[in-house]
Amino acid sequence: MYLSIIILPLLGSIVSGFMGRKIGVTGAQFIACTCLVLSSVLMTFAFYEVGICGSPVYINLGSWVDSELMSISWEFYFDQLTVSLGLAVLYCSSLIHIYTIDYLSADPHNQRFFSYLSAFTAGMLVLICGGNFFVMFVGWEAIGVVSYLLINFYFTRIQANKAAILAFTMNRAGDMLMSIGFFAIFALFGSLNYAAIFSLVPYMNETAISIISLLLLGGALAKSANVPLHSWLPGSMEAPTPVSALLHAATLVTAGIYLLLRCSPILEYSPTALLVITLIGSSTAFFAATCGLLQNDLKRIIAFSTISQLGYMVMAIGLSQYNVALMHTVNHAFFKALLFLGAGAVIHSFADQQDVRRMGGLIKFLPFTYSVMLVGSLSLLATPFLTGFYSKDLILELAYGQYSFSGMYAFILGSITAGITAFYSFRLISLVFLTTPNGQKQSYLNSHESNLAVIIPLLILALFSIFFGYVFSDLFVGVGSDFFGNSLFVHPNNISIIEAEFSLSPIIKLLPFILSLTGASLAIFMYHRTPEFIINLTDSLLGRKIYSFLNGKYYFDVIYNHYVISAGLKLGYVISKQIDRGAIELLGPYGLSNTFTNTGINIAKLDTGIITTYSLYITIGLLSLLFLVFAPVLIDTSMFSEIRLIIIYFASLVLVLSPSTKQI
Repeated sequence: MYLSIIILPLLGSIVSGFMGRKIGVTGAQFIACTCLVLSSVLMTFAFYEVGICGSPVYINLGSWVDSELMSISWEFYFDQLTVSLGLAVLYCSSLIHIYTIDYLSADPHNQRFFSYLSAFTAGMLVLICGGNFFVMFVGWEAIGVVSYLLINFYFTRIQANKAAILAFTMNRAGDMLMSIGFFAIFALFGSLNYAAIFSLVPYMNETAISIISLLLLGGALAKSANVPLHSWLPGSMEAPTPVSALLHAATLVTAGIYLLLRCSPILEYSPTALLVITLIGSSTAFFAATCGLLQNDLKRIIAFSTISQLGYMVMAIGLSQYNVALMHTVNHAFFKALLFLGAGAVIHSFADQQDVRRMGGLIKFLPFTYSVMLVGSLSLLATPFLTGFYSKDLILELAYGQYSFSGMYAFILGSITAGITAFYSFRLISLVFLTTPNGQKQSYLNSHESNLAVIIPLLILALFSIFFGYVFSDLFVGVGSDFFGNSLFVHPNNISIIEAEFSLSPIIKLLPFILSLTGASLAIFMYHRTPEFIINLTDSLLGRKIYSFLNGKYYFDVIYNHYVISAGLKLGYVISKQIDRGAIELLGPYGLSNTFTNTGINIAKLDTGIITTYSLYITIGLLSLLFLVFAPVLIDTSMFSEIRLIIIYFASLVLVLSPSTKQI
């Protein structure tokens, strides 16, 4: 059963991809969706067995690498962490597959798309179920490759090519750091097996553990789009909407979070790494929220909201609250998938328009889509008793409950971010659904609710966004809950759930909610009552500068392109021309073959056919031989004594085999 969870999506992908012509579009859709739904059902049973009943499953398929010290097996490990994240991955993935049936019904490349989508899910399952770092890395690289294929699905569009290459190369940078981290783990522990490594961590040097933690963090930052390796994520919006939903909700971006959660026993013994993680996470949350304020592309606004929420998850990991980070990851998967699929439904019904300034008044045309997007937005801003509330507010309370610099930094930035998130979420709702219509008349006349294949996934995700947090919060993050057992490790010094739950004043607990309420109210008021105020903000020089700065995403892309990338290209050119084409070619095969050829040509020139020249050669050879024989008498040759006989032998050989002796 457990292996079937991984194999079924892979099977769906292979059949849809390689047999797409045989089975047709309907066949590919049916097989891919059936495989995913079956896998989801099996994962539900696994969640009951492993999670609720507390019996982790270990599967060893056989040896992979067996070389002296290094022994790596194909092994899969299902524990509470795996099944909890697997639940979100498979549920969201199945619903996105069903949604895609209608969304891409007119696309000529349906089979290819379903093949990629299923492969993406299979890669993610290998990643979270892998029993050692190497198997996990197979899944990690698989989703990296498939993300390139999915973002570049419309491969005839230059922008899609650029976005896919950016995503792939930026992930390569993170993967390089993570690979070095794996080598460091092997050098230090002599193993890549989770159990062996995690049991030895307390006995190791703290500096070494910190270096390993920071290298693993580098890989996680690229995959989970945290500052400074975040700039690929907004660009990935070039892909079709189901891809955006899958990338942002359940698969690619949660891979980095999963890596950090899985490595909790390593991180817990490195206070330095935890401090860095907290600072990066809280800074990312604030940075992405401020960028999202001024975006006008419907999908990009939601993309920046994803980066912001990933910042919250990383922040929770830095505060050693791994179960809360996982809870937020799972919660976020549901309401973010809902927001993206809702946005896709809006774009699809409104003549593929993505600019929110060219929409408005759609509440009358798309009442159901409006309702589900409102539910997703309310869950995103942690409205009390909706899913997002149970993890997002808890992260901020735990940050304050640390009573440390990093905790206070995270609390302040996280609370401000909560207010900004509410503002841009309701800005989106207002501009798309509530304000006066700004689109073309024809678009409104053709606008309509989607088919059942779109409505059912949206409805199910909306229900998850409302009830999932309420049902599962005590299991995942309740005080004293032992649900995660040994799958997540928190050092006794870092447990602060009791302080956060019982010792904070009500104003601290209510502050994020108050700020969210303020942000949402302000957005509705500004975009309905006083839109002139927003427009007039850019009249002053300072307003324009701030607008340019935030709209330009803090100029990260400019800095990368003008300084990092251009310097890298120049360095590459120098290496290519001077080292590769110069030194390496001269000392390598090309240089050697040239040298031997020229030497041969020069030696051939000595064969002149004139007898006096040959007699000269014989004389020079005889004199050289006599010199070598009597050298010990003339000079001190102790250092040459070993090789003297060899030289004499070769000199005699030259003398005997020279062309002149043959002719004589």
